[in-house]
Amino acid sequence: MSTETENDLRESRIKQFSVFMENKAGRLLDLVKLLGDNHVHIVALTILDSVDASIVRLVVDDPDRARSIFLEHTVSFTESTLVVVELPSSAEDLGSVLSALLQAECNIFFSYSFLTRPRGKAALAVHVDDEDVAIGVLTQNHFKILTQRDISR
Repeated sequence: MSTETENDLRESRIKQFSVFMENKAGRLLDLVKLLGDNHVHIVALTILDSVDASIVRLVVDDPDRARSIFLEHTVSFTESTLVVVELPSSAEDLGSVLSALLQAECNIFFSYSFLTRPRGKAALAVHVDDEDVAIGVLTQNHFKILTQRDISR
C-alpha cells in the first residue's frame, strides 16, 4: 500500500469523542440536544457510568463540527480513532470478527455497536491496541472497514 493511501486511510478513520460529564439527570439529553440543534447526528454511543461522573463515548456524522461545538460550549472531551467494521450478514458475523482479531493477537479494549446502520448493515466499533494490525487482518478476512466518509451525511 502506498504511503499516500495509508495516510488517506489514517485521516479518514472514524473519530470518537469521549465526553466527561457529571452524573446528573438530563445531562445526556442536554448533550444530544446540543449536537442535534447544530445538525450533528450521533451514530454510535456508549456510556461508562460511576457514582459522580460519566464518560459518554460517541461517534458523530460530522466530527469537525462536533469538535467546534464542544470547544465553543466548553464541553470537556478527548478524541481518538476507532476501527469500525461492517458486519455483512448480521450480528452472527461477530464471532468471525473476533476470531480474526484473536489470530492477529490484537487486543480489544472496548467495543460498541452503531445506532444507525451504514448501508443498512450492522457495524461494530472497536478500540484496539493496534489499529493497523486490526484493519489489516479484518481486510484480509474480507470485512469492510468503514471510514468517516461512510458515516457522514
